[in-house]
Amino acid sequence: MKRAATLSALVCLLAVTAAAPASPDAARRPDRHQGTWGTLLDSVPKKGVLKVCTTGDYAPFTKLDPADGTYSGVDIKMAQDLAKSLEAKPKFVATTWANLTEDVAAGRCDIGVGGVSITLPRARQVYFSEPTREDGKTPVVRCADKDKFGAGALADIDKPGTTVIVNPGGTNEQFARAHIKKATIKLHPENTTIFQEIIDGRADVMMTDASETLYQSKIHAELCSLHPEKPFTFSEKAYATPRGDDEFKEYVDQFVHLAKHDGTYAKYEAEWMK
Repeated sequence: MKRAATLSALVCLLAVTAAAPASPDAARRPDRHQGTWGTLLDSVPKKGVLKVCTTGDYAPFTKLDPADGTYSGVDIKMAQDLAKSLEAKPKFVATTWANLTEDVAAGRCDIGVGGVSITLPRARQVYFSEPTREDGKTPVVRCADKDKFGAGALADIDKPGTTVIVNPGGTNEQFARAHIKKATIKLHPENTTIFQEIIDGRADVMMTDASETLYQSKIHAELCSLHPEKPFTFSEKAYATPRGDDEFKEYVDQFVHLAKHDGTYAKYEAEWMK
């Protein structure tokens, strides 16, 4: 009798559990392997489109031509190659640095590219691919003033009378505010015109990623990059992909790995920085 009562209670409990609605988290995380979600590795070729988020304001990696709306740069070429490898065409989606990883996480694009540095806060929102290159903060100055800054050490830069210009809100401003105590820090909101401020003498130094200083010194004969081979900091650039899609991330890893070792990535960089 006792055994029958126990079995009856168990049957009732199972019935109630089965009838209970699924948790919100369960609804948001359907099983990809049962075909209810699907990896981008399958859906991108099926749709024939790879949605690529990029800012368009960070040459040599991503540059938007406002005249015709086209993008160019190292990572733009890589995104085009990635799309081709997936039997798809790239569709570039405009974003900002403040929104890039959020746009990838929310599914507004399939991948984020354009000189994106790996940071721990960003890594909480997205997966990062195998790094494409190492980078770090280094100074760029007017070539005419190069001797004024000696070896380009922070002590040579952080002096009264020197104006250090930065674009607000990013890692450049964070680095400047952490290390510049005696020189003047000047904020300039436009990434596309900030280097002209140095050329025209309204600022003396900008400390940004070595890759960017190499590009700017290539297109502006007036500018010289100081010790880009030995930057002040260490960082890595990579591509942002949606969290949870392991298959797509692994594919992008392999794509980057091959491009770095067969000369493809080096060729694209040489076009912009050498």
